[in-house]
Amino acid sequence: MTLRPFLRPVLLTVAATAVVFTATALLPGDAGDIQRAGRASEQELADERERLGLDRPAAVRYLDWLYGAVRGDLGRSLVSGRAVTGLFTERLPATATLVAFALAVTALLTSAALTVAFLRGGRGGALATGLAAVPQSVHAAVLGMVFAGILGWLPAVSLLPPGGSPFDAPEALVLPGLTLALPSAAYATVLLRGTLDDTLRRPHVSDARVRGLPPALVLIRHVLPFLLVPAMRVTALVAGGLMAGTALVETMFGYPGTGSLLVSAVAVRDIPVVQAAALPPVVVLLLCMLVADRLAVRHSGRGGPAEYGRGTATPALVGGRA
Repeated sequence: MTLRPFLRPVLLTVAATAVVFTATALLPGDAGDIQRAGRASEQELADERERLGLDRPAAVRYLDWLYGAVRGDLGRSLVSGRAVTGLFTERLPATATLVAFALAVTALLTSAALTVAFLRGGRGGALATGLAAVPQSVHAAVLGMVFAGILGWLPAVSLLPPGGSPFDAPEALVLPGLTLALPSAAYATVLLRGTLDDTLRRPHVSDARVRGLPPALVLIRHVLPFLLVPAMRVTALVAGGLMAGTALVETMFGYPGTGSLLVSAVAVRDIPVVQAAALPPVVVLLLCMLVADRLAVRHSGRGGPAEYGRGTATPALVGGRA
């Protein structure tokens, strides 16, 4: 195996960190100005920027951060002075748990929606398209109003016990998890509906239905193999999107993860913390895409559905058996 498949994710990760650094640096004000609340003299502000290292060119500061990140040192917070690695690792387990929960719910909802679409012969799909188009903030507001306000089943704010984990208060995961999962499941369903519709029009699927095979058997044996590779790639996209979506959801529900850390760091222009908190969505997306691509190649190499259609026979009719 060559290193070429792994080189692209690394380069894209570096490019993403450069974009995040540049975007944060272009925001009005910096950490020194914000900490002084605009009340410092020009000399005091210059001294503060020199203390924080903000007097150096932006390119030099970025390269210094990148060199440290490669060695496992993400720098220190410009506001608290704490090591960014410590700030980050304190909150990462909470975000990882939230994303894992949301991804599991997304998979269940997407599977249910595609199963219904299969049973209906590929008709419908307007509901998924509509839900995918609704902003995440609207999902959060509606879910919070219904389950926390009207029904009172869930807490409106997803706070965790001091020093505790999400497993100490699992109810805190539900509202932010559902807010992440609903639009993600709708988006995944929309992406996979095209593949499902194409598969349902294949001769071997039509033949299996004409011969009266049970719908569950048709779905498992003749349809799912064609959805496997697209589903792996869609899962990679959704996983990265879930990580990115935590910034809004964690802030709205008060959930103490890396997403809310990112929002607060942007507010005070704490660039080292912003860089660290912005890394997980990029890394998760690129790693998942790499794994999905490798699995797709491996699946095709074993004679999976990617190779079907190259001959005259369909997979369900080879040897005259379904």
